[in-house]
Amino acid sequence: MAIRLYKAYTPGTRNRTVSTFDDITKKAPEKSLLKKKQRHKGHNNRGVITSRHRGGGHKRRYRQIDFKRNKLNIEGRIASIEYDPNRNARIALVNYADGEKRYILHPRSIHTGHKIVSGPSSPVEVGNTLPLSSIPLGTAVHNIELKPKKGGQLVRAAGTYAQIVAKEGALITIKLPSSEVRTISKECYATIGQVGNIDNSNITIGKAGRNRWLGKRPKVRGVVMNPIDHPHGGGEGRSPIGKPHPVTPWGKPALGRKTRNSKNNSNPYILRRRK
Repeated sequence: MAIRLYKAYTPGTRNRTVSTFDDITKKAPEKSLLKKKQRHKGHNNRGVITSRHRGGGHKRRYRQIDFKRNKLNIEGRIASIEYDPNRNARIALVNYADGEKRYILHPRSIHTGHKIVSGPSSPVEVGNTLPLSSIPLGTAVHNIELKPKKGGQLVRAAGTYAQIVAKEGALITIKLPSSEVRTISKECYATIGQVGNIDNSNITIGKAGRNRWLGKRPKVRGVVMNPIDHPHGGGEGRSPIGKPHPVTPWGKPALGRKTRNSKNNSNPYILRRRK
C-alpha cells in the first residue's frame, strides 16, 4: 500500500495524506457476508452516554470476518482483497474447495490466487492457521486466540504482528506488539504472518471533518470548561488546573495512574507488562 500526498490547495489538504487503495481488487462486498450494523454511539441500554466523543459518521455495514479459521484441512483460494470500513486492516475473500465463502484478515504479501489452509498439519506459510504448538520459535503471527476455539482476539490491527519466543509444557510465550510478554495455551490457533496495510500508521487525518466521517466527535480540554463541568475548570483567564495532579471529569486520578484490576484473572499469564 502507498500513501498519497496532497498539495496545500486548502487548509484541509495541507499535510493531508490518504491511502492509494492500490492493494484493493474489488469494490463491492460479498452480499452473503454482510450484516446490518446498529451503532449506539456511546450510549448504553438506558440511553446514557458511557463512552464520550462518539456519534455521527458514515453509515456502515458489518462484514462477517472468520476469526476462528475453523475450516480444517480444506484449501481456500484468495478471491479478492477488499476495504472494510469497520477496521484499519484490509480483508480478503476466501473461496473454499467445498464452495463456502468467508472473509479473513488480509495478511501482508498475500495476493489474489494464493492458496491457504488451516489445521495442525498445515505448512508454516503466510496466511495459514495452525495451533501455537505447531509453529516454530521466532515466527511472526497474528489473529491469536486467548481460549481454544473462541476465535482470534489478539493482534488484529493493520501492520501488527506478535512473535513466538518460547515453549514450555502446555504454554507458549508470545511477545505482543505492545511489548507485553504473556503465555497462551498451546492449543490456541494463530495465523502466520503480519497483518497487511502496514502504512496505515503513516496516514495524517488533515482536518476535523474527516474525523467526523469516522464517527468521532470533538474533544474539549477540561481546563477551558466551567467548574461545574470539570474539576479542572474555572478561574480567570488562562489558569492552571488548581490541583496537585490531573483528574478525570469524575475526579479520579489521570495521566499515569494504572487502572488495571489487581485481581484480574489473566495476571498470572502476563510475564512482562506493556510499557
